[in-house]
Amino acid sequence: MLDESLLDTPEALAEADRRALLRGAAEAGARVRTAVRHAAEAGINGLKPDGRPRAVLIAGPGAAATHASDLLGTLAGAGSPVIRLAPTGVAPAAGALRWELPGWAGSVDLLLIATPDGTEPSLSHLADQAYRRGCTVVAVAPTRTPLAEAVAGAHGLFLPMATAPYDQDEPLAASAPGVLWALLTPLLALLDRVGLLSAPPEALEKVADRLDHIAERCGPAIATYSNPAKTLAAELADALPLVWTEGTSAGPAGRRFAAALAELAGVPAVVAELPEALAAHSALLAGPLAAGADPEDFFRDRVEEPPALHARVVLLRDRPISSLTAAPAARDLALSHDTPISELEPEEGDELETLAELIAITDFAAVYLAVASRS
Repeated sequence: MLDESLLDTPEALAEADRRALLRGAAEAGARVRTAVRHAAEAGINGLKPDGRPRAVLIAGPGAAATHASDLLGTLAGAGSPVIRLAPTGVAPAAGALRWELPGWAGSVDLLLIATPDGTEPSLSHLADQAYRRGCTVVAVAPTRTPLAEAVAGAHGLFLPMATAPYDQDEPLAASAPGVLWALLTPLLALLDRVGLLSAPPEALEKVADRLDHIAERCGPAIATYSNPAKTLAAELADALPLVWTEGTSAGPAGRRFAAALAELAGVPAVVAELPEALAAHSALLAGPLAAGADPEDFFRDRVEEPPALHARVVLLRDRPISSLTAAPAARDLALSHDTPISELEPEEGDELETLAELIAITDFAAVYLAVASRS
């Protein structure tokens, strides 16, 4: 259960945060700036590509690579398909995972490798395989790793991952806030140069500023009543989150939130995009998960008996209220089944800024649930 009193005790939160998740969330803006600097030092700004690749292939372990692929595909649109190469293997360990290029991959395609580890033998083999096929290879990983050597041998471009000293204390969670931005930022800078999306240095600086702003609003020292991340974490205690998204950028943010809840906090969640979510989850809201489904709950002993699991809708939007929206119908459906609803909508800004804000607030919320529930 969530210890809500812990949320407003910064010292206790810091002591309970043994995986440095809060620090990672707070330093997301700094990670972006460091990653931009590393990318510039690696020569990103001087690249002169001959044209767009036919397809962009992304390989890497865990949630960070999955979300990077999802985000890049959303931002790139239909210009070139962004395809994640899912690994196979008998275990999620670095030595057990296997990646293979699709048979059609060749000289007109771009292979991106993103990993917070860099010791995966199969990723090194993949870089060599791509080189023999004529694919351009770009990798983001920690320096002085086998993958860095393999990419150099494949005449590819290696972009050092922005790391922090405490990253080496214990294995990084794939959904940890710092990992995503350390891997995603160099790839944004690269694909901006390729012409697949717009992420010039000034746009990435705005992303870093927005992440810093959210860290100030959602930090441990900010009380729950004025902290959107702590408020959301408290609302999701003992609830099954139904994450509904509306707008292009909100989709990957919602999928990342569900993954972070599962990996960091052990909280299951289901995700769907509006308006399809209204049909996809209507049976969930009409069933035993609805807040009003158990009339005996009113008489439950609040001390001795744990609360029943009930659904709570989390609506993530990146559209202004004035545009065509299914949000009113979503609210009506939730409230008609006595299901509470939490809403997040970013402040004005470009697509990267609003996406960063949604990710940052939900990352903080997942971290607070993880830390305050495990103390």
